[in-house]
Amino acid sequence: MNHNGTLSAFFSAALLTLGGCAGATEKDDLAKALEATLATYGEAMRWGYFQTVYGYVHPDRRRKIPQHIDNLRIIGYEVLEPPRMHDEESAEQLVRIEYVHEDVQRLRAVLDRQLWRYDKASGGWWLESGIPSFE
Repeated sequence: MNHNGTLSAFFSAALLTLGGCAGATEKDDLAKALEATLATYGEAMRWGYFQTVYGYVHPDRRRKIPQHIDNLRIIGYEVLEPPRMHDEESAEQLVRIEYVHEDVQRLRAVLDRQLWRYDKASGGWWLESGIPSFE
C-alpha cells in the first residue's frame, strides 16, 4: 500500500472509531442524565417537595396534585431495583416508599415501579408511570 493509501486507511479507521465513540458518548450522556434525574427526583420525594415531584411527570400524564398529599410525610425512599434500561430512551426502577398520613400516624409502604422515558424534544427524562396514589 502506498503512502496515500495508508493515510486513507488511517483516516477511515479514525472516522469509524469516532463514530463509535460518538454513539457511546451519547449513551453515556443519557445514562448520566437519567442518573441525575433519578437522584434529584428521589431527593424531592424524600423531602416531601411534591410540587417538584409532580414536575417530573410527563406533562401529558400529569394530573392535578391530590389535596391529601399535604397531609403526607415520607419516611423512607429505598431503591430496590436500580435503573434498568429497556432501550436507549426508556428505563425502569423499583422503589419502596414508606410514608405516614400525619392525621392517622400509621406507617404505610408502597412499591413504586417507575417507568422513565427520554424525550429528545425537551432533552430530559420524564416519569411516565406517574406518582403513587399513597392510599
